[in-house]
This record gives sequence, structure tokens and C-alpha cells, in this order.
Amino acid sequence: MSAERSLAPDLATATRTDQLLDAGTRLLDASSDSPRLDAELLLAHALDAPRTHLYRTLSAVVPAEAASRYADLLGQRAAHRPLAQITGEREFWSLSLKVTADTLVPRPETELLVEQALKRIPPDIGQAVADLGTGSGAIALAIATERPRCRVCATDLSDAALAVARHNAAALGVGNISFHAGDWFAGLQGRRFALIVSNPPYIADDEWCETDPGLSHEPRLALDGGADGLSDIRRIVSAAPAHLDSGGWLLIEHGFRQAAAVQGLLKRAGFESIATLNDLAGLPRITEARLAPRDE
Repeated sequence: MSAERSLAPDLATATRTDQLLDAGTRLLDASSDSPRLDAELLLAHALDAPRTHLYRTLSAVVPAEAASRYADLLGQRAAHRPLAQITGEREFWSLSLKVTADTLVPRPETELLVEQALKRIPPDIGQAVADLGTGSGAIALAIATERPRCRVCATDLSDAALAVARHNAAALGVGNISFHAGDWFAGLQGRRFALIVSNPPYIADDEWCETDPGLSHEPRLALDGGADGLSDIRRIVSAAPAHLDSGGWLLIEHGFRQAAAVQGLLKRAGFESIATLNDLAGLPRITEARLAPRDE
């Protein structure tokens, strides 16, 4: 059995499903906000079975090989490795997505970005949409799925992340999406869009001490926003007008302390109808703006 078992002596003697779940929950209590749920998902993953299987077999003895694998998975989670990286998948917008260490783990607050984008895209009109810094493809795939008439272009600087996004698109059978390598707009020369969305890096240098320890396992490239957290947001806002249709929309996810600064950047870049929306925790998380219509 792995060394992680020494962290919870009762895990070494547990054999049944219920015993392993209880021991795993205690082991994760200090490192997870949802230790019981994490323990259940990890044991189900070790058994290669659905989570519901656990409730039907609470008194059953777990095979030694699966119990050993479970102990190893618990050790990774206790070290703050994101659950989605351990299991290799995450649900986002009811889509099952592959997740690796090369991509950010899609988070519930980012679903607000998708929700707001869909409000700006008529369901019966085909439009061009861009997702900058797509990572696993979560945002782009959610929009492409909900708006099948749209043509979605997803970009990322990381070839490894794009490989994950392409895999997810193929696995989901989403065909109205294309992927482009490059830094923000670099792979979209000459293209214009009715709507552009992005969840760019926005952690400032002095905020790292406040972040979830699990972020150390995710790609720094997708998180580090420079000295004030706005380095990439500035680049996106300044370049967006050249890639938006007249009256087109730009939607950006940002840190909860950055709303006023992002609004200022958008105003100076010629945007109007600027508004910030709060996430489920009541924190300012998404700012949207409309490019002022051009004179015809």
C-alpha cells in the first residue's frame, strides 16, 4: 500500500466501501471544501464505476488493487491537486470535458460568461464568435453547442491546450468550431466577430498568496496576469475593436477587484453599454461592453 496511507491509519485497515469512504473523508478534511464528495468520486474512479455504484455496495469488500489506487488518489488530492486533474474530466455546462495539467479546470463562475454570451447571440441567426484563450475548450464548446448556427473560433497560445480542446470537440461531436494557435488575436488576422469572449489570466503579483493551493497544479500561463493582473486584459481590449463587427460585443471574466479598472479600459477603447455582472458568490466577475457602431 502507498505511503499516503500513513496519513490516515484507519485507511490501512479499511476494506469495505463504507470504511474506505469514511477514512478518505477524514483524510481530505483539511485539504478540501467537500471531503466526502471528493472521497466518493475518487473511490468511484478507482473502481472505474459510477458514483451511484458506491451506495449499492457500501458493505462490499473493495478489491485490494482498487483500494490501493484509491489511497494513491487520496494522496494526490490531499496535496491539493485538483480533483478534475486526478480523474481527468470535469463537467461544464452539462458537457463532460477532458482536463489535463495543460488546461485550467473549468469553474462554475465561468458558466456566467457563457450564460451572458448566449443572451447576446440570437438563437436563429448564424454569427461569428471568438473565444480567446480557450484552454480545454469549455466556453467555446458550450456556446457552439447552444448556438449550432454560429461559427466559433477558439484560440490558445498553448499547443497542448489546443490538443485537449480538439479532443473535447471531437468527443462531443461539435462541428461548428475551429481552433487556431496563437496569442489572443494572432491566429485570427483579418477576421471580425459579432461577439468575443475571454477568460484571460488575471491574478496579480500580490494576489498569489491568497489563491487556492490547487492553482499551483494548473498552468501558470493561464493564470498570471502580471503586476496588476490586467496585462492580458489590456491587450485584449485594445485589439478587440479591430476584430469586432460594428456594434459587436466583448465579454471578459476578471478578478473581483478589477471591475472598475476593466470598465475604464473598455471606455477608453471606444466601447459603450458597459456593465459588470456578479457571480453566484455576489462578486463582480464578468464585464461586457458593446463596440460603438461605426459610421457607414
